[in-house]
Amino acid sequence: MRQGYRTTLGGFGPSLTPTVKVLLAANISVFVLQFMLGQSAARVWFDHFFGLVPRKALAGLHVWQFATYMFLHLNFMHIFWNMFILWMFGSELDALWGRRGFLQYYFVAGIGAGLVYFLLMPLIEPAAAYAPLIGASGACFGLLMAYGLLFPERRVMLWFLIPVKVKWFVLGIGLFELMAIWRADSVGHLAHLGGLLFGYLYLRGGKKWLDGLRRGRRRRKADSRFRVVDDEQDRDPVVRVEVDRILEKISREGLDSLTPAEQEALRRASRKH
Repeated sequence: MRQGYRTTLGGFGPSLTPTVKVLLAANISVFVLQFMLGQSAARVWFDHFFGLVPRKALAGLHVWQFATYMFLHLNFMHIFWNMFILWMFGSELDALWGRRGFLQYYFVAGIGAGLVYFLLMPLIEPAAAYAPLIGASGACFGLLMAYGLLFPERRVMLWFLIPVKVKWFVLGIGLFELMAIWRADSVGHLAHLGGLLFGYLYLRGGKKWLDGLRRGRRRRKADSRFRVVDDEQDRDPVVRVEVDRILEKISREGLDSLTPAEQEALRRASRKH
């Protein structure tokens, strides 16, 4: 995705957050290893062992592939644009949600994209059942969906020239990917759609479902002497109002507009909830 984004302060792009730094380092490190392997048999084995191969994931029970495929990439341009999206849109989401919330969303979108590919791609192209899907595109398209839902009125610079509201940008991407799945090179497009879909479902209710499962496990494991307090009941309404005000400010003016006190308040709220 060749797009640019300028903050309200005039600097290019957001500041890197610790979680995004770790993801960038992990992806780049794996790509360097792939590059060193070149076109050798070891590279083929590596891509087929850690990439998502539907036939192996099913028959060979290679379930780790649903997560590891996201850290492999085909070539320099493939990893460059994925890491660009991760930095450009992921940094602000990481600062907003906190490390745990951001990583949970990132992997839900990425694994969901792999699941869509796993289920549908062999039906569209049977030979794809034996070919590895690699790349963080599904997770990164999930980040685009989240950004579009949270900051619909923000503007991105398409091709660094044309200002477009994020909501129309994400809608356009979705329509393009939907039409592209019937092309001969539809492998990546189906995964992109999967990332958009699972990102949308997660933000529109999937998060509450996962949180409910987590709270249920905590209740079952907790000693009878302790009481697990529901997140909604435990929240301070004053804190909630302050967080809502900060989020509204981010939507209007960008993350860089926050004062140190507002940034600390947002971090405290993320850790608590």
